[in-house]
Amino acid sequence: MPQHATNRHTGPQDTGSQHTGSQHAGSQHAADAGPAHADHAHTRPRGWWRDAVIYQVYVRSFADSDGDGVGDLPGVRQRLPHLAGLGVDALWLTPFYASPQIDGGYDVADYRAVDPRFGSLDDARQLVSEAHTLGLRVLLDLVPNHTSDAHPWFRRALAGDAGARACYHFVRGRGTAGQEPPNDWESLFGGPAWSPVPGEEGLWYLHLFSAHQPDLDWRAPRVHEEFDSVLRFWLDMGVDGFRIDVAHGMVKAEGLPDVGAGEQARMIGARVLPFFDQDGVHDIHRAWRRLLESYGPDRICVAEAWAPTAERLARYVRPDECHQAFNFHFLQAGWDAQELRRVIEESMAAATTVGAPTTWVLSNHDVVRHRTRLGSLARARAAALLMLALPGSAYLYQGEELGLPEVRDLPDEARRDPAFSRAAEGAVTDGQEGMRDGCRVPMPWTAEGPSLGFGPDGGWLPQPQDWPSLSVGAQTGDPLSTLELYRTALRLRRLLPGLGDSAMEWLTAPEGVLVLSRPGLVCVLSTRDEAVEAAAPGELLLCSAPGESRESMEAGAGAGRLRIPANSCTWWAA
Repeated sequence: MPQHATNRHTGPQDTGSQHTGSQHAGSQHAADAGPAHADHAHTRPRGWWRDAVIYQVYVRSFADSDGDGVGDLPGVRQRLPHLAGLGVDALWLTPFYASPQIDGGYDVADYRAVDPRFGSLDDARQLVSEAHTLGLRVLLDLVPNHTSDAHPWFRRALAGDAGARACYHFVRGRGTAGQEPPNDWESLFGGPAWSPVPGEEGLWYLHLFSAHQPDLDWRAPRVHEEFDSVLRFWLDMGVDGFRIDVAHGMVKAEGLPDVGAGEQARMIGARVLPFFDQDGVHDIHRAWRRLLESYGPDRICVAEAWAPTAERLARYVRPDECHQAFNFHFLQAGWDAQELRRVIEESMAAATTVGAPTTWVLSNHDVVRHRTRLGSLARARAAALLMLALPGSAYLYQGEELGLPEVRDLPDEARRDPAFSRAAEGAVTDGQEGMRDGCRVPMPWTAEGPSLGFGPDGGWLPQPQDWPSLSVGAQTGDPLSTLELYRTALRLRRLLPGLGDSAMEWLTAPEGVLVLSRPGLVCVLSTRDEAVEAAAPGELLLCSAPGESRESMEAGAGAGRLRIPANSCTWWAA
Protein backbone atom coordinates (compact mmCIF):
# COMPACT_ATOMS: atom_id res chain seq x y z
CA MET A 1 0.00 0.00 0.00
CA PRO A 2 1.66 3.27 -1.04
CA GLN A 3 2.43 5.90 1.51
CA HIS A 4 1.71 9.56 0.73
CA ALA A 5 3.22 12.60 2.33
CA THR A 6 0.89 14.67 4.46
CA ASN A 7 0.99 17.58 2.04
CA ARG A 8 -1.22 17.57 -1.04
CA HIS A 9 1.81 17.64 -3.32
CA THR A 10 5.45 16.71 -2.82
CA GLY A 11 6.50 17.23 -6.43
CA PRO A 12 8.65 19.95 -7.95
CA GLN A 13 7.69 23.60 -8.13
CA ASP A 14 5.84 24.87 -11.20
CA THR A 15 8.94 25.86 -13.15
CA GLY A 16 6.88 26.91 -16.16
CA SER A 17 5.12 29.73 -14.32
CA GLN A 18 6.53 33.24 -14.57
CA HIS A 19 4.46 35.07 -11.96
CA THR A 20 6.94 36.76 -9.69
CA GLY A 21 6.13 40.42 -10.31
CA SER A 22 3.41 42.81 -9.34
CA GLN A 23 -0.20 41.70 -9.34
CA HIS A 24 -1.07 44.79 -11.35
CA ALA A 25 1.56 44.75 -14.08
CA GLY A 26 -1.02 44.35 -16.83
CA SER A 27 -1.10 40.56 -16.42
CA GLN A 28 -4.20 38.44 -15.96
CA HIS A 29 -2.49 36.64 -13.09
CA ALA A 30 -1.66 37.01 -9.43
CA ALA A 31 1.83 37.31 -8.07
CA ASP A 32 3.57 34.16 -6.95
CA ALA A 33 2.41 34.00 -3.36
CA GLY A 34 4.64 31.09 -2.37
CA PRO A 35 5.36 27.44 -3.09
CA ALA A 36 2.98 25.92 -5.64
CA HIS A 37 2.47 22.82 -3.52
CA ALA A 38 2.03 24.36 -0.09
CA ASP A 39 0.91 22.07 2.69
CA HIS A 40 -2.61 22.65 3.97
CA ALA A 41 -3.76 19.05 4.33
CA HIS A 42 -4.47 19.77 8.00
CA THR A 43 -7.43 21.88 6.87
CA ARG A 44 -9.05 18.89 5.11
CA PRO A 45 -9.25 16.02 7.59
CA ARG A 46 -12.25 14.38 5.93
CA GLY A 47 -10.56 13.00 2.83
CA TRP A 48 -8.19 14.23 0.14
CA TRP A 49 -10.81 13.84 -2.59
CA ARG A 50 -13.27 16.34 -1.13
CA ASP A 51 -11.62 19.31 -2.84
CA ALA A 52 -9.10 17.56 -5.10
CA VAL A 53 -8.44 18.55 -8.69
CA ILE A 54 -8.28 15.39 -10.79
CA TYR A 55 -6.92 15.36 -14.33
CA GLN A 56 -8.32 12.96 -16.91
CA VAL A 57 -5.68 11.33 -19.12
CA TYR A 58 -7.11 9.84 -22.30
CA VAL A 59 -4.18 7.46 -22.65
CA ARG A 60 -4.21 6.88 -26.41
CA SER A 61 -4.09 10.66 -27.03
CA PHE A 62 -1.79 11.91 -24.27
CA ALA A 63 1.80 10.95 -25.19
CA ASP A 64 3.30 8.30 -27.51
CA SER A 65 6.69 6.95 -26.45
CA ASP A 66 7.35 4.42 -29.22
CA GLY A 67 6.24 6.15 -32.42
CA ASP A 68 3.31 3.91 -33.30
CA GLY A 69 0.93 6.89 -33.26
CA VAL A 70 -0.93 5.74 -30.14
CA GLY A 71 -0.37 7.12 -26.65
CA ASP A 72 0.92 4.69 -24.04
CA LEU A 73 1.82 4.30 -20.37
CA PRO A 74 5.53 5.12 -20.78
CA GLY A 75 4.42 8.29 -22.57
CA VAL A 76 2.17 9.23 -19.66
CA ARG A 77 5.03 8.55 -17.26
CA GLN A 78 7.32 10.90 -19.20
CA ARG A 79 4.75 13.69 -18.96
CA LEU A 80 3.94 13.35 -15.25
CA PRO A 81 6.05 16.46 -14.44
CA HIS A 82 3.58 18.51 -16.52
CA LEU A 83 0.73 17.36 -14.28
CA ALA A 84 2.71 17.96 -11.09
CA GLY A 85 3.68 21.43 -12.35
CA LEU A 86 0.10 22.17 -13.35
CA GLY A 87 -0.90 21.63 -9.76
CA VAL A 88 -3.44 18.78 -9.87
CA ASP A 89 -3.85 16.23 -7.09
CA ALA A 90 -4.48 13.07 -9.08
CA LEU A 91 -4.81 11.63 -12.55
CA TRP A 92 -7.51 9.35 -13.88
CA LEU A 93 -6.33 7.03 -16.64
CA THR A 94 -8.79 5.82 -19.27
CA PRO A 95 -8.72 2.05 -19.94
CA PHE A 96 -5.39 0.55 -20.98
CA TYR A 97 -6.44 -3.08 -20.47
CA ALA A 98 -6.12 -5.78 -23.12
CA SER A 99 -8.79 -4.95 -25.69
CA PRO A 100 -9.60 -5.11 -29.41
CA GLN A 101 -10.00 -1.30 -29.13
CA ILE A 102 -13.37 -1.22 -30.86
CA ASP A 103 -14.46 1.52 -28.42
CA GLY A 104 -11.19 3.08 -27.35
CA GLY A 105 -10.47 0.42 -24.72
CA TYR A 106 -13.93 0.46 -23.12
CA ASP A 107 -14.33 -3.02 -24.63
CA VAL A 108 -12.18 -5.00 -22.20
CA ALA A 109 -10.95 -8.52 -22.99
CA ASP A 110 -8.75 -8.94 -19.89
CA TYR A 111 -9.07 -6.68 -16.85
CA ARG A 112 -5.74 -7.78 -15.37
CA ALA A 113 -3.54 -7.27 -18.43
CA VAL A 114 -2.16 -4.17 -20.12
CA ASP A 115 -2.79 -4.04 -23.86
CA PRO A 116 0.58 -4.26 -25.68
CA ARG A 117 -0.33 -1.02 -27.52
CA PHE A 118 -0.06 0.76 -24.17
CA GLY A 119 2.83 -1.09 -22.56
CA SER A 120 3.09 -3.77 -19.90
CA LEU A 121 2.13 -4.44 -16.30
CA ASP A 122 5.61 -3.32 -15.32
CA ASP A 123 4.94 0.00 -17.08
CA ALA A 124 1.75 0.37 -15.03
CA ARG A 125 3.64 -0.33 -11.80
CA GLN A 126 6.32 2.22 -12.67
CA LEU A 127 3.73 4.85 -13.57
CA VAL A 128 1.94 4.44 -10.22
CA SER A 129 5.23 4.57 -8.34
CA GLU A 130 6.54 7.67 -10.13
CA ALA A 131 3.20 9.44 -9.81
CA HIS A 132 3.29 8.85 -6.06
CA THR A 133 6.83 10.19 -5.90
CA LEU A 134 5.55 13.42 -7.48
CA GLY A 135 2.65 13.59 -5.03
CA LEU A 136 0.06 12.51 -7.59
CA ARG A 137 -2.55 9.85 -6.89
CA VAL A 138 -3.70 7.49 -9.64
CA LEU A 139 -7.25 6.40 -10.46
CA LEU A 140 -8.01 3.71 -13.02
CA ASP A 141 -11.08 3.35 -15.22
CA LEU A 142 -13.20 0.30 -14.32
CA VAL A 143 -15.67 -0.96 -16.94
CA PRO A 144 -18.21 -3.20 -15.14
CA ASN A 145 -21.32 -2.83 -17.32
CA HIS A 146 -19.97 -4.84 -20.24
CA THR A 147 -16.95 -6.70 -21.57
CA SER A 148 -15.52 -7.10 -25.04
CA ASP A 149 -16.95 -9.85 -27.21
CA ALA A 150 -13.33 -11.07 -27.21
CA HIS A 151 -13.47 -11.70 -23.45
CA PRO A 152 -13.00 -15.44 -22.70
CA TRP A 153 -16.34 -15.57 -20.91
CA PHE A 154 -18.27 -14.32 -23.91
CA ARG A 155 -16.42 -16.58 -26.29
CA ARG A 156 -17.30 -19.56 -24.11
CA ALA A 157 -20.88 -18.28 -23.88
CA LEU A 158 -21.19 -18.23 -27.68
CA ALA A 159 -19.83 -21.79 -27.69
CA GLY A 160 -22.70 -22.86 -25.43
CA ASP A 161 -21.06 -22.84 -21.98
CA ALA A 162 -24.02 -22.45 -19.61
CA GLY A 163 -21.96 -20.95 -16.77
CA ALA A 164 -20.45 -18.30 -19.02
CA ARG A 165 -23.79 -17.62 -20.68
CA ALA A 166 -25.31 -16.86 -17.26
CA CYS A 167 -22.89 -13.93 -16.97
CA TYR A 168 -24.54 -12.10 -19.89
CA HIS A 169 -28.07 -11.31 -21.05
CA PHE A 170 -29.05 -14.03 -23.54
CA VAL A 171 -32.79 -13.76 -24.21
CA ARG A 172 -35.26 -15.33 -26.63
CA GLY A 173 -36.64 -12.87 -29.18
CA ARG A 174 -40.20 -11.88 -29.92
CA GLY A 175 -42.27 -13.28 -32.75
CA THR A 176 -43.20 -16.84 -33.62
CA ALA A 177 -39.58 -17.83 -34.15
CA GLY A 178 -37.93 -15.20 -31.96
CA GLN A 179 -37.00 -13.23 -35.05
CA GLU A 180 -37.58 -9.82 -33.39
CA PRO A 181 -35.43 -8.33 -30.58
CA PRO A 182 -36.67 -9.12 -27.05
CA ASN A 183 -37.67 -5.49 -26.39
CA ASP A 184 -37.40 -1.98 -27.83
CA TRP A 185 -34.14 -0.98 -26.14
CA GLU A 186 -31.73 1.01 -28.29
CA SER A 187 -27.96 1.04 -28.34
CA LEU A 188 -26.40 4.35 -27.35
CA PHE A 189 -24.34 4.00 -30.52
CA GLY A 190 -27.42 3.68 -32.73
CA GLY A 191 -29.72 0.82 -33.74
CA PRO A 192 -31.15 -1.94 -31.54
CA ALA A 193 -29.44 -2.87 -28.27
CA TRP A 194 -29.75 -6.54 -29.25
CA SER A 195 -27.84 -8.70 -31.72
CA PRO A 196 -28.72 -12.25 -32.78
CA VAL A 197 -26.53 -15.04 -31.47
CA PRO A 198 -24.75 -16.62 -34.44
CA GLY A 199 -26.03 -20.11 -35.19
CA GLU A 200 -28.91 -20.02 -32.69
CA GLU A 201 -32.10 -18.84 -34.30
CA GLY A 202 -34.31 -16.74 -32.04
CA LEU A 203 -31.65 -16.06 -29.39
CA TRP A 204 -30.30 -12.55 -28.82
CA TYR A 205 -27.70 -10.90 -26.56
CA LEU A 206 -27.85 -7.42 -25.04
CA HIS A 207 -25.37 -4.63 -25.74
CA LEU A 208 -26.27 -1.10 -24.70
CA PHE A 209 -23.21 0.12 -26.55
CA SER A 210 -21.45 -1.51 -29.50
CA ALA A 211 -22.40 -5.04 -30.55
CA HIS A 212 -18.79 -5.84 -29.58
CA GLN A 213 -19.59 -4.87 -25.96
CA PRO A 214 -22.06 -7.41 -24.51
CA ASP A 215 -23.66 -6.35 -21.22
CA LEU A 216 -22.86 -8.40 -18.14
CA ASP A 217 -25.72 -9.83 -16.08
CA TRP A 218 -25.03 -8.78 -12.50
CA ARG A 219 -27.55 -11.25 -11.16
CA ALA A 220 -24.78 -13.86 -11.57
CA PRO A 221 -22.64 -14.27 -8.39
CA ARG A 222 -19.66 -15.06 -10.61
CA VAL A 223 -19.70 -11.51 -11.98
CA HIS A 224 -19.54 -10.01 -8.48
CA GLU A 225 -16.68 -12.32 -7.51
CA GLU A 226 -14.72 -11.50 -10.64
CA PHE A 227 -14.88 -7.74 -10.17
CA ASP A 228 -13.97 -7.99 -6.48
CA SER A 229 -10.88 -9.86 -7.64
CA VAL A 230 -10.09 -7.26 -10.32
CA LEU A 231 -10.35 -4.42 -7.81
CA ARG A 232 -8.00 -6.19 -5.42
CA PHE A 233 -5.50 -6.88 -8.21
CA TRP A 234 -5.03 -3.18 -8.95
CA LEU A 235 -5.33 -2.01 -5.34
CA ASP A 236 -2.53 -4.42 -4.45
CA MET A 237 -0.45 -2.69 -7.14
CA GLY A 238 -0.97 0.60 -5.31
CA VAL A 239 -3.61 2.46 -7.30
CA ASP A 240 -5.61 4.98 -5.30
CA GLY A 241 -9.06 4.24 -6.66
CA PHE A 242 -11.34 3.82 -9.63
CA ARG A 243 -13.58 5.82 -11.90
CA ILE A 244 -16.59 3.55 -12.47
CA ASP A 245 -17.69 3.64 -16.11
CA VAL A 246 -21.49 3.56 -16.59
CA ALA A 247 -21.89 3.24 -12.81
CA HIS A 248 -25.66 3.56 -13.27
CA GLY A 249 -25.97 0.72 -15.75
CA MET A 250 -25.09 -2.68 -14.27
CA VAL A 251 -28.62 -3.63 -13.16
CA LYS A 252 -31.57 -3.95 -15.54
CA ALA A 253 -35.25 -3.82 -14.58
CA GLU A 254 -36.83 -7.18 -13.90
CA GLY A 255 -38.49 -8.57 -17.01
CA LEU A 256 -36.59 -6.18 -19.31
CA PRO A 257 -39.68 -4.02 -20.07
CA ASP A 258 -40.01 -1.80 -23.13
CA VAL A 259 -39.16 1.88 -22.88
CA GLY A 260 -42.07 2.69 -25.17
CA ALA A 261 -40.34 5.46 -27.11
CA GLY A 262 -37.49 5.99 -29.53
CA GLU A 263 -34.40 8.22 -29.37
CA GLN A 264 -33.60 6.72 -25.99
CA ALA A 265 -30.06 8.11 -25.90
CA ARG A 266 -31.58 11.56 -25.51
CA MET A 267 -33.49 10.38 -22.42
CA ILE A 268 -30.35 9.53 -20.45
CA GLY A 269 -30.12 11.87 -17.50
CA ALA A 270 -33.68 13.03 -18.09
CA ARG A 271 -35.69 10.02 -16.83
CA VAL A 272 -35.21 6.65 -15.19
CA LEU A 273 -34.88 4.00 -17.89
CA PRO A 274 -35.31 0.24 -17.41
CA PHE A 275 -31.64 -0.27 -18.26
CA PHE A 276 -30.14 2.69 -16.33
CA ASP A 277 -30.27 4.07 -12.77
CA GLN A 278 -32.03 1.04 -11.32
CA ASP A 279 -32.01 0.77 -7.53
CA GLY A 280 -30.01 -2.45 -7.54
CA VAL A 281 -26.82 -0.71 -8.65
CA HIS A 282 -26.46 0.78 -5.18
CA ASP A 283 -25.91 -2.65 -3.60
CA ILE A 284 -22.91 -3.11 -5.91
CA HIS A 285 -21.44 0.26 -4.95
CA ARG A 286 -21.90 -0.49 -1.25
CA ALA A 287 -19.97 -3.73 -1.62
CA TRP A 288 -17.15 -1.95 -3.45
CA ARG A 289 -17.01 0.77 -0.78
CA ARG A 290 -16.46 -1.90 1.87
CA LEU A 291 -13.72 -3.46 -0.23
CA LEU A 292 -11.96 -0.12 -0.74
CA GLU A 293 -12.11 0.71 2.94
CA SER A 294 -10.39 -2.58 3.73
CA TYR A 295 -7.33 -1.02 2.04
CA GLY A 296 -7.46 2.13 4.16
CA PRO A 297 -9.34 5.44 4.20
CA ASP A 298 -7.72 7.03 1.13
CA ARG A 299 -8.81 4.65 -1.66
CA ILE A 300 -11.81 6.03 -3.53
CA CYS A 301 -14.33 5.30 -6.26
CA VAL A 302 -15.94 7.87 -8.53
CA ALA A 303 -19.25 7.14 -10.24
CA GLU A 304 -19.86 8.08 -13.85
CA ALA A 305 -23.58 8.13 -13.20
CA TRP A 306 -26.31 9.73 -15.25
CA ALA A 307 -29.46 10.38 -13.24
CA PRO A 308 -32.53 12.47 -14.05
CA THR A 309 -32.31 14.65 -10.94
CA ALA A 310 -29.60 15.92 -8.62
CA GLU A 311 -31.37 14.05 -5.81
CA ARG A 312 -31.09 10.71 -7.59
CA LEU A 313 -27.46 11.41 -8.44
CA ALA A 314 -26.78 12.08 -4.75
CA ARG A 315 -27.78 8.50 -3.95
CA TYR A 316 -24.55 7.33 -5.57
CA VAL A 317 -22.51 9.27 -3.00
CA ARG A 318 -24.25 8.29 0.19
CA PRO A 319 -21.76 7.61 3.01
CA ASP A 320 -21.59 3.88 2.26
CA GLU A 321 -21.39 4.15 -1.55
CA CYS A 322 -19.08 6.05 -3.91
CA HIS A 323 -16.92 8.90 -2.69
CA GLN A 324 -17.79 11.09 -5.68
CA ALA A 325 -20.09 11.20 -8.70
CA PHE A 326 -19.61 13.27 -11.84
CA ASN A 327 -21.89 16.30 -11.96
CA PHE A 328 -23.06 16.23 -15.57
CA HIS A 329 -25.79 18.76 -14.81
CA PHE A 330 -23.07 21.39 -14.45
CA LEU A 331 -21.40 20.28 -17.70
CA GLN A 332 -24.71 20.58 -19.53
CA ALA A 333 -25.52 24.07 -18.25
CA GLY A 334 -25.61 26.85 -20.81
CA TRP A 335 -23.75 30.16 -20.71
CA ASP A 336 -26.42 31.88 -18.67
CA ALA A 337 -25.92 33.29 -15.19
CA GLN A 338 -29.27 32.21 -13.79
CA GLU A 339 -29.03 28.70 -15.24
CA LEU A 340 -25.54 28.28 -13.83
CA ARG A 341 -26.68 29.50 -10.42
CA ARG A 342 -29.64 27.12 -10.42
CA VAL A 343 -27.46 24.11 -11.34
CA ILE A 344 -24.84 25.02 -8.73
CA GLU A 345 -27.47 25.41 -6.02
CA GLU A 346 -29.25 22.16 -6.91
CA SER A 347 -25.99 20.24 -7.09
CA MET A 348 -24.71 21.49 -3.75
CA ALA A 349 -28.05 21.00 -2.01
CA ALA A 350 -28.33 17.41 -3.20
CA ALA A 351 -24.77 16.52 -2.20
CA THR A 352 -25.17 18.19 1.19
CA THR A 353 -28.11 15.96 2.06
CA VAL A 354 -25.78 12.93 2.05
CA GLY A 355 -22.65 14.70 3.34
CA ALA A 356 -20.77 14.32 0.05
CA PRO A 357 -18.62 16.82 -1.84
CA THR A 358 -19.95 18.23 -5.08
CA THR A 359 -17.92 17.64 -8.23
CA TRP A 360 -17.58 19.99 -11.18
CA VAL A 361 -16.55 19.15 -14.72
CA LEU A 362 -16.64 21.05 -18.01
CA SER A 363 -15.16 18.58 -20.53
CA ASN A 364 -14.31 14.90 -20.92
CA HIS A 365 -13.59 12.34 -23.63
CA ASP A 366 -17.28 11.88 -24.49
CA VAL A 367 -18.48 15.44 -25.05
CA VAL A 368 -17.68 18.43 -27.25
CA ARG A 369 -14.88 20.42 -25.62
CA HIS A 370 -16.25 23.30 -23.58
CA ARG A 371 -14.37 25.99 -25.50
CA THR A 372 -16.42 25.04 -28.57
CA ARG A 373 -19.58 24.17 -26.67
CA LEU A 374 -19.71 27.52 -24.83
CA GLY A 375 -18.88 29.48 -27.97
CA SER A 376 -15.49 31.08 -27.31
CA LEU A 377 -12.15 30.79 -25.56
CA ALA A 378 -13.08 33.76 -23.36
CA ARG A 379 -16.10 31.90 -22.02
CA ALA A 380 -14.11 28.70 -21.58
CA ARG A 381 -11.48 30.49 -19.49
CA ALA A 382 -14.14 32.20 -17.39
CA ALA A 383 -16.02 28.93 -16.84
CA ALA A 384 -12.81 27.28 -15.66
CA LEU A 385 -12.21 29.95 -13.01
CA LEU A 386 -15.83 29.68 -11.86
CA MET A 387 -15.48 25.90 -11.55
CA LEU A 388 -12.23 26.14 -9.59
CA ALA A 389 -13.80 28.67 -7.19
CA LEU A 390 -16.71 26.39 -6.23
CA PRO A 391 -16.72 24.17 -3.12
CA GLY A 392 -15.89 20.55 -3.84
CA SER A 393 -13.74 18.68 -6.32
CA ALA A 394 -12.96 19.60 -9.93
CA TYR A 395 -12.11 17.43 -12.93
CA LEU A 396 -9.98 18.67 -15.81
CA TYR A 397 -9.83 16.95 -19.20
CA GLN A 398 -6.46 16.80 -20.91
CA GLY A 399 -5.92 19.78 -23.18
CA GLU A 400 -8.49 22.06 -21.59
CA GLU A 401 -5.60 23.76 -19.79
CA LEU A 402 -4.37 24.67 -23.29
CA GLY A 403 -7.74 26.01 -24.42
CA LEU A 404 -8.05 23.31 -27.07
CA PRO A 405 -11.18 23.54 -29.22
CA GLU A 406 -13.21 20.66 -30.60
CA VAL A 407 -11.78 19.44 -33.92
CA ARG A 408 -14.77 19.54 -36.24
CA ASP A 409 -13.22 18.77 -39.62
CA LEU A 410 -11.68 15.33 -39.11
CA PRO A 411 -11.84 13.30 -42.32
CA ASP A 412 -14.31 10.42 -42.17
CA GLU A 413 -11.57 7.88 -42.86
CA ALA A 414 -9.66 9.01 -39.75
CA ARG A 415 -12.55 8.58 -37.31
CA ARG A 416 -12.50 5.67 -34.87
CA ASP A 417 -15.63 6.28 -32.78
CA PRO A 418 -17.95 3.28 -33.21
CA ALA A 419 -20.95 5.61 -32.98
CA PHE A 420 -19.78 7.26 -36.18
CA SER A 421 -19.63 3.99 -38.10
CA ARG A 422 -23.16 3.11 -36.94
CA ALA A 423 -24.70 6.43 -37.88
CA ALA A 424 -26.69 6.23 -41.08
CA GLU A 425 -24.50 7.21 -44.02
CA GLY A 426 -22.21 9.08 -41.63
CA ALA A 427 -24.88 11.74 -41.10
CA VAL A 428 -23.85 13.18 -37.73
CA THR A 429 -24.00 16.62 -36.18
CA ASP A 430 -21.98 18.34 -33.46
CA GLY A 431 -22.75 17.03 -30.00
CA GLN A 432 -24.44 13.91 -31.35
CA GLU A 433 -23.29 10.48 -32.47
CA GLY A 434 -19.87 10.20 -34.04
CA MET A 435 -18.46 13.45 -32.66
CA ARG A 436 -16.34 12.05 -29.81
CA ASP A 437 -13.22 11.81 -31.95
CA GLY A 438 -13.15 15.61 -32.10
CA CYS A 439 -12.24 15.88 -28.41
CA ARG A 440 -9.73 13.01 -28.58
CA VAL A 441 -7.17 14.47 -30.96
CA PRO A 442 -3.61 13.90 -29.58
CA MET A 443 -2.16 16.52 -27.23
CA PRO A 444 0.20 19.16 -28.69
CA TRP A 445 3.31 19.37 -26.51
CA THR A 446 5.65 21.34 -28.77
CA ALA A 447 5.28 23.75 -31.68
CA GLU A 448 7.32 21.47 -33.96
CA GLY A 449 7.44 17.85 -35.04
CA PRO A 450 5.19 15.49 -37.00
CA SER A 451 2.73 15.28 -34.09
CA LEU A 452 3.69 18.40 -32.12
CA GLY A 453 5.61 16.42 -29.52
CA PHE A 454 2.88 13.82 -29.00
CA GLY A 455 5.32 11.22 -30.32
CA PRO A 456 8.27 10.74 -32.68
CA ASP A 457 5.92 10.24 -35.63
CA GLY A 458 2.34 11.11 -36.56
CA GLY A 459 -0.62 10.53 -34.24
CA TRP A 460 -3.65 8.30 -34.66
CA LEU A 461 -5.79 11.37 -35.38
CA PRO A 462 -4.54 14.43 -37.30
CA GLN A 463 -3.95 17.68 -35.41
CA PRO A 464 -5.19 21.00 -36.83
CA GLN A 465 -2.69 23.30 -38.51
CA ASP A 466 -3.15 26.07 -35.93
CA TRP A 467 -2.37 23.88 -32.91
CA PRO A 468 1.39 24.66 -32.67
CA SER A 469 0.48 27.97 -31.01
CA LEU A 470 -1.69 26.09 -28.50
CA SER A 471 1.04 23.61 -27.47
CA VAL A 472 2.44 23.33 -23.96
CA GLY A 473 5.78 24.63 -25.20
CA ALA A 474 4.28 27.68 -26.90
CA GLN A 475 2.14 28.65 -23.91
CA THR A 476 4.61 28.01 -21.10
CA GLY A 477 5.89 31.31 -19.72
CA ASP A 478 3.37 33.44 -21.61
CA PRO A 479 1.52 35.31 -18.83
CA LEU A 480 -1.54 35.74 -21.07
CA SER A 481 -1.84 32.08 -22.06
CA THR A 482 -4.56 29.70 -20.99
CA LEU A 483 -1.97 27.27 -19.61
CA GLU A 484 -0.53 29.90 -17.27
CA LEU A 485 -4.06 30.92 -16.25
CA TYR A 486 -4.74 27.33 -15.13
CA ARG A 487 -1.36 27.03 -13.41
CA THR A 488 -1.94 30.21 -11.44
CA ALA A 489 -5.55 29.35 -10.58
CA LEU A 490 -4.53 25.93 -9.28
CA ARG A 491 -1.70 27.43 -7.24
CA LEU A 492 -4.07 29.96 -5.69
CA ARG A 493 -6.59 27.22 -5.06
CA ARG A 494 -3.99 25.51 -2.89
CA LEU A 495 -2.81 28.63 -1.09
CA LEU A 496 -6.21 30.14 -0.26
CA PRO A 497 -7.93 28.11 2.49
CA GLY A 498 -11.28 29.60 1.51
CA LEU A 499 -11.13 27.67 -1.77
CA GLY A 500 -11.09 24.33 0.00
CA ASP A 501 -13.96 22.28 1.34
CA SER A 502 -15.75 25.25 2.92
CA ALA A 503 -18.87 27.40 2.71
CA MET A 504 -20.14 29.59 -0.11
CA GLU A 505 -22.79 32.29 -0.39
CA TRP A 506 -24.20 34.43 -3.19
CA LEU A 507 -23.87 38.20 -3.16
CA THR A 508 -26.03 40.75 -4.96
CA ALA A 509 -25.04 41.14 -8.62
CA PRO A 510 -26.19 42.90 -11.80
CA GLU A 511 -28.19 40.96 -14.38
CA GLY A 512 -26.05 38.40 -16.20
CA VAL A 513 -23.45 38.40 -13.42
CA LEU A 514 -22.83 35.94 -10.58
CA VAL A 515 -20.95 36.96 -7.44
CA LEU A 516 -20.11 34.25 -4.95
CA SER A 517 -18.26 34.62 -1.69
CA ARG A 518 -15.90 32.10 -0.12
CA PRO A 519 -13.97 32.73 3.12
CA GLY A 520 -11.49 35.46 2.15
CA LEU A 521 -12.38 35.42 -1.55
CA VAL A 522 -15.02 36.79 -3.92
CA CYS A 523 -15.53 35.31 -7.41
CA VAL A 524 -17.28 37.43 -10.06
CA LEU A 525 -18.53 35.79 -13.26
CA SER A 526 -19.98 37.87 -16.09
CA THR A 527 -21.87 36.03 -18.83
CA ARG A 528 -22.63 39.29 -20.63
CA ASP A 529 -21.20 40.11 -24.05
CA GLU A 530 -20.34 43.65 -22.97
CA ALA A 531 -18.50 45.10 -19.98
CA VAL A 532 -20.61 45.85 -16.93
CA GLU A 533 -19.99 48.18 -14.00
CA ALA A 534 -19.90 46.75 -10.49
CA ALA A 535 -18.59 47.68 -7.07
CA ALA A 536 -14.94 46.79 -6.42
CA PRO A 537 -15.06 43.71 -4.13
CA GLY A 538 -11.43 43.83 -2.94
CA GLU A 539 -7.90 43.26 -4.24
CA LEU A 540 -7.69 41.63 -7.67
CA LEU A 541 -6.06 38.20 -7.60
CA LEU A 542 -6.84 36.74 -11.00
CA CYS A 543 -8.76 37.60 -14.17
CA SER A 544 -9.66 35.28 -17.03
CA ALA A 545 -9.55 38.15 -19.57
CA PRO A 546 -5.98 38.43 -20.91
CA GLY A 547 -4.11 41.57 -19.93
CA GLU A 548 -6.76 42.97 -17.62
CA SER A 549 -5.70 44.56 -14.33
CA ARG A 550 -7.50 46.48 -11.61
CA GLU A 551 -6.24 49.71 -13.17
CA SER A 552 -7.68 48.87 -16.58
CA MET A 553 -11.00 47.94 -14.99
CA GLU A 554 -11.11 51.22 -13.08
CA ALA A 555 -10.54 53.26 -16.24
CA GLY A 556 -13.79 54.85 -17.36
CA ALA A 557 -15.75 53.54 -14.37
CA GLY A 558 -17.34 55.54 -11.59
CA ALA A 559 -15.65 56.15 -8.25
CA GLY A 560 -15.19 52.92 -6.31
CA ARG A 561 -16.49 50.92 -9.25
CA LEU A 562 -15.00 48.70 -11.96
CA ARG A 563 -15.77 47.75 -15.54
CA ILE A 564 -15.94 43.94 -15.39
CA PRO A 565 -14.87 42.58 -18.82
CA ALA A 566 -17.37 40.76 -21.00
CA ASN A 567 -17.48 36.96 -20.63
CA SER A 568 -14.98 36.94 -17.80
CA CYS A 569 -14.36 35.61 -14.32
CA THR A 570 -12.32 37.40 -11.67
CA TRP A 571 -11.07 36.36 -8.22
CA TRP A 572 -10.76 39.01 -5.49
CA ALA A 573 -9.17 38.88 -2.03
CA ALA A 574 -11.92 40.00 0.30
